[in-house]
Amino acid sequence: MGTHLNSSQSTDNKRLVFLQKLIGNPMVEHFSPVAKWLNGKLVSIEEGAMEVEYVVREDMCNPMGTLHGGIAATILDDIVGTMVYALGREFGFTSVNLNCDFLNPAVIDDALIAKAKVIRAGKNIIHVEGQLVHESGRMVAKCTSNLIQTAFKIPEVPSH
Repeated sequence: MGTHLNSSQSTDNKRLVFLQKLIGNPMVEHFSPVAKWLNGKLVSIEEGAMEVEYVVREDMCNPMGTLHGGIAATILDDIVGTMVYALGREFGFTSVNLNCDFLNPAVIDDALIAKAKVIRAGKNIIHVEGQLVHESGRMVAKCTSNLIQTAFKIPEVPSH
């Protein structure tokens, strides 16, 4: 696959297992307030890849009635960050950059799938790509991002 994951890749990854239990559900149990507001539905998540479905709402649009570029970037940033969190690393990662291309409009009630994948996971920097795709297959936006390890130690996932 070309992805180089240097993390625990077993079923011992409690964060990945926790998120996999949310597949098919709105992200209301998500730890991120932004993810809760975006209100996506988790479609799939595995080590190094993730998909979330979103429906464009009026409060996500610009004055022209299309998905605001800042919201498209927020969706992409949130999904790549969550995917990196699910790698199970000991320390948190934060975005160093987020390069977005806005390719086609989306309007209210459009269903979009956000896709994220790890391209390369090094010890300190993880390079990722994301896509925001209309249900028709038309690409709305895409991104690349580099995330860098922080000194923030991620707390254990609570057992339910």
